[in-house]
Amino acid sequence: MPETAEAVAATATDLVGRHFRVRDHYDVGREKVREFARAVRGDHPAHHHEADARKLGYEGLIASPTFASVIGAATTRALIGTVLTEYDVSQILQTDQVFEYYRPILAGDRLSVDVAVENIRAYGDNDFLTIKVTLADAAQLPVLVSTTTIVARKGVEIDPAAVQTMTGVVMNDHVSSADSEIADPSGLILLAPEEVAEPTAPAPPLPVFTVPTAATLAAGSDLPAAKVPVTRGDLVNYAGVSGDPNPIHFSDTAATLVGLPTVVAHGMLTMGLTAGYLTSWLGDPAALSKFSVRFAGFVPVEPTAPTNVDFTGKVKSVDADRGVATVVLGATSEGKKLFGRAVAEVRLS
Repeated sequence: MPETAEAVAATATDLVGRHFRVRDHYDVGREKVREFARAVRGDHPAHHHEADARKLGYEGLIASPTFASVIGAATTRALIGTVLTEYDVSQILQTDQVFEYYRPILAGDRLSVDVAVENIRAYGDNDFLTIKVTLADAAQLPVLVSTTTIVARKGVEIDPAAVQTMTGVVMNDHVSSADSEIADPSGLILLAPEEVAEPTAPAPPLPVFTVPTAATLAAGSDLPAAKVPVTRGDLVNYAGVSGDPNPIHFSDTAATLVGLPTVVAHGMLTMGLTAGYLTSWLGDPAALSKFSVRFAGFVPVEPTAPTNVDFTGKVKSVDADRGVATVVLGATSEGKKLFGRAVAEVRLS
């Protein structure tokens, strides 16, 4: 009988290399795909209309490239909250995010979720944790691998007054207790080593239909610049759609308590907007093979005025024989860089 995550008594380093499975599968809903696409300005018709998805070879709506963050973020929170309990869940900062795509997530997918602690590196009071989440479809074929690096603090005393203030700001949440008759569907089950299956080979990818082609695109080409305004309403909407309850994205009180000048946009929202900028240029949201970001800054958003995020991109390399290219992306807000690195590997027509 597999152990529940709550039953595991171990330090974080003991769990490096261990695998957990989310108790229940994740059903990808059509309206969820649409609302997430709206939240990250994913305007491609294949995110919203089945007929346009079918033109690209897919029977269900194509989810935006960062849609998996909805699943991955919840899984990471479950891991920190029930397994890696030596860390304070309020003292966590995401530093890196990598998505590797075997095929796009589609409306109607039933996804199983496997999570593993890949690595932990200690620097003083901070630990850098690398967590890998693998999504597989009903046939157990891999769909996407998400690798997240977070900084977690431990052994830090928190001001009780700050805790009391934050209690009045954060979303009320309910998770079934371990002895409840109703098991938490997002709970994690520790897998024995023999239960961890070897990765299955993915299905062959479908052709892509991009506007820039392998025959016409050249290294050094610039993508057209773009500007996207972000408001407090966008942040509140993204918080709800993505399931990210961190109040620094909607509460000035919470932002001030952690030393921020004002409310800031979610890092994954800026990554999602960047993906939308890239796929608008590509013309096919299923063309991404890999997308990686190192977060370096934030987007401050005042109560009554939007903050613009400016996007740029440059083609780093093109392999015409293989039909692939590498694109370096940039995002700034108020003249400050948001990413230390943002790179996408794409397939071309």
